[in-house]
Amino acid sequence: MPNYYDVRQLTDNFIDRWAHRVRPALTFKGRTPQDVELWKGKLVRKIRQLLGAFPEPADLSPELHSVEETEKFTREKWLIQTERDCWMPLYLLVPREKKGKLPAIVCCHGHGTYGKDPVAGVTHNNPDIEASIRRHNYDYGRQMAEAGYVTICPDWRSFGERVGYNDDPFGGRDKCNVHFIQHLILGRTLLGMNIFDGMRAVDFLLTRDFVDPTRIGCMGLSQGGTMATYLTLLDERIVCGDIICYATSTLHYAIHRPNFCGSQLVPFLYRYADVGDVIAAICPKPLLIESGASDTCFSLESARIAHEKVKRVYQTAGVPERLWIEIFPGEHAFSGRKAFEFFDSFLRKKNNG
Repeated sequence: MPNYYDVRQLTDNFIDRWAHRVRPALTFKGRTPQDVELWKGKLVRKIRQLLGAFPEPADLSPELHSVEETEKFTREKWLIQTERDCWMPLYLLVPREKKGKLPAIVCCHGHGTYGKDPVAGVTHNNPDIEASIRRHNYDYGRQMAEAGYVTICPDWRSFGERVGYNDDPFGGRDKCNVHFIQHLILGRTLLGMNIFDGMRAVDFLLTRDFVDPTRIGCMGLSQGGTMATYLTLLDERIVCGDIICYATSTLHYAIHRPNFCGSQLVPFLYRYADVGDVIAAICPKPLLIESGASDTCFSLESARIAHEKVKRVYQTAGVPERLWIEIFPGEHAFSGRKAFEFFDSFLRKKNNG
C-alpha cells in the first residue's frame, strides 16, 4: 500500500495529490453518434502511438507438439513464431462435432505462474492449478470449447512456458517489470508486444479451415481482461468481447492501492484516458463486462466508475443493446452466468451489427 502519512515530503503523498489533479484529455464528452466516431478515432490513434510500433510479423512456422482427445473436443498443443526469434506456445481446442465453419474465441489468461494452462483446462495433476481453476472458475477456454466454440489459449510474454513456469527468474524482482523495462529500452512496450502476439494468434486461427473468420471473439480474466480489452479494441477481426474483472479506475488500481505490473501498462495513458474510456472505445462492437460484487482486486466502486463511462458511449452511439454489464455475486473470477448467452447471441448467430 502507498506510504500515506501527514508528512509533506513523502513521495506517495505527492503522487496521490498529483493524480487527483489530472484530467484525462480524451475522456468522452460528445452528444451524438458522430461525436462517438470522431472521439474513438482520436483515442485509438493515441493508444496505438503510446503502445509503440509493432514489429514485422514472421512466418508463423507452426509446430504441432501434441494432440489430446476428450469427450467433447480435441486439445492441440502448438508453437508458433510471432516475430523473428519470438515463439509463442498455445493450446487450440477444437469441438469434435463440426458442422461447417465454427466461431472461435481468443481466451486470454491472467497474471499467474501457469499462464494458458488452467484456461485450457490443463492441470498436469498439479494441485495448485486445480485450486486456481476452482477458485476463479478459470478454465473458460475449456468451457467454451465444450459449448461448441473453437478456443485458442496462448501464453503471453512473461508467463507460463515463456518464462519456464518460473515466477522468480530475476531473484526477487517482478519479472513483468523487468521485461517491461527491457522492452522499453529496446523501443517497445511489453503490453504492446503481447497485443501483437494476440493478433498473431488470430492469424494462426485463420489458417484453420474450420474457423469462420467473421465470427471471432475474445475474453479474459484480470490481466486477461486487459488483453481482451486491447485486442477487442485494436483487432478489427475480433467482433465481440467479454472483459472479466478488469473494469476499474486508474486512481483505484494504480494510485490508491497499486495493483499492476509492467505487463499491463500503456505509458502516459492517464494523460489521455481512464480505463473506462479505453473500454468504451470498443463501441459499437458487442461487449460483456463482468464485475464481481466482492472483488478485492478491482472493487465494485471502481468498476461502476468504468461502467458509467462505457454506458454513456454505447447509449450516445445508439447501440445500448450491444453492451451487457453483469455484476455477479462473487470475488475475482469468471462468472459464467451471462457469457454463454452473450457469445451465442453475438458470435454464434453472427448478430454483431
